[in-house]
Amino acid sequence: MPQEQYTHHRSTVPSSEGPQVYRVGIYGWRKRCLYFFVLLLMLLILVNLAMTIWILKVMNFTIDGMGNLRITEKGLKLEGDSEFLQPLYAKEIQSRPGNALYFKSARNVTVNILNDQTKVLTQLITGAEGTVFPKSIETPNVRADPFKELRLESPTRSLVMEAPKGVEINAEAGNLEATCRTELRLESKDGEIKLDAAKIKLPKLPHGSYSPTGTRQKVFEVCVCANGRLFLSQAGTGSTCQINTSVCL
Repeated sequence: MPQEQYTHHRSTVPSSEGPQVYRVGIYGWRKRCLYFFVLLLMLLILVNLAMTIWILKVMNFTIDGMGNLRITEKGLKLEGDSEFLQPLYAKEIQSRPGNALYFKSARNVTVNILNDQTKVLTQLITGAEGTVFPKSIETPNVRADPFKELRLESPTRSLVMEAPKGVEINAEAGNLEATCRTELRLESKDGEIKLDAAKIKLPKLPHGSYSPTGTRQKVFEVCVCANGRLFLSQAGTGSTCQINTSVCL
């Protein structure tokens, strides 16, 4: 066979060693599942974004804070009524200028003062029966609510009021009463004790012996024993305190 025919016949025979074509991609049910998951992810993103916007709107989030809580250079500023379900730790709590600061609780309100070792130094406990101070306090003013009584009481220990420049107890529209079980002591170390009133009554002072003769008088003189005890003696033309010195025993 000539060389030209052999070459032509060889070129017409299909070669099994030629380049092969592969189909690249996802087809069929895999493609549908992928589209479904992409759509589901987009839906979740939209729901999450909507919930975030709703929470920001309800909680009133702003660049300055959240709701009535504002972030300032000095700390946190809280406006309106607030409820604390857990203990609150703060360096300073104050109201707005010109407004009062209220604490409300269904039971008691307890304020603890701690030292550097977080140990309780003193407490303030308020409730239906009043305010309890386990230890000493320092205050410029103690005042009761209008039309209510003010009572200072120490059930098991003593009650001491001290001030370097004096202690003033004033009842402008009522009485002032001091009651004790055993002794009531008024002491002035360097000054004097003044009883300044239009009338001074000592109704339970002991009486000395009366004169057996004559009509019982209703006028008495106040006598003072050497130990400071006071007693009443029936008045006469002269002092009768010496006659009733037996009361001083």
